[in-house]
Amino acid sequence: MFSFMFKAFNLINLKAVQEGKVLRQYSSTRPEIYLVKHCGVRAIVKDFSKNRFLFRNIIGRFLVWRETKAYKKLGTLKGIPRMYKVVDGLALVIEAIPGRTLEDITEKEDLPPDFFPMLRDLVSECHKRGQAHCDIKKSANIILGNDNLPYIIDWGASINIREFLYFPFSSIFNLFIIDDYKAITKLKLRLDPEAVSFEEKNWYFKCHLLENRIRGIRNALRRLLKKIA
Repeated sequence: MFSFMFKAFNLINLKAVQEGKVLRQYSSTRPEIYLVKHCGVRAIVKDFSKNRFLFRNIIGRFLVWRETKAYKKLGTLKGIPRMYKVVDGLALVIEAIPGRTLEDITEKEDLPPDFFPMLRDLVSECHKRGQAHCDIKKSANIILGNDNLPYIIDWGASINIREFLYFPFSSIFNLFIIDDYKAITKLKLRLDPEAVSFEEKNWYFKCHLLENRIRGIRNALRRLLKKIA
């Protein structure tokens, strides 16, 4: 089935996908996102081609390249959307997952009782493949599929262990792994606070100096990107 879906998008070009339904307009630092249907297959397109020249050709191409690496690393892991195609180096065509993001869910009754354990297992499998997501705390990046399984989307901010092989960078990668697990707890505190144990809360609220510095660097980079755009 995946082979058929990949072939369905193999010949699609950027002009064709731009005729899809827009889900989010592009901004100075974000790509346009739209839903397309081709040969009966639905997909999500992240498209930097409408951003300003310098941003799309420097930052946009770099982010598409990085996210492509992440999807290739994660392969066919259940819970991760499939990447169908990179278009002109500026857009990603990714499997559309039927379901709702956690951003659209407000009541714990809407979640299966084993949703968060399954999400934690999925995150652990991603870590075993050397990939940390780094933005799980954003509830729009987690989908409750129509099959009641968790899915993780938007791997543009993710990092790979190969980029942090040697000390002290290996320690930094471990902090991003911890941050992924903390993000799961943060989501639980919002959607199912009764399921969060005292030990888990205590662990979550512990503040690590280096972790705060990493967040400071990340925020500084975001501000720089906005200036470039």
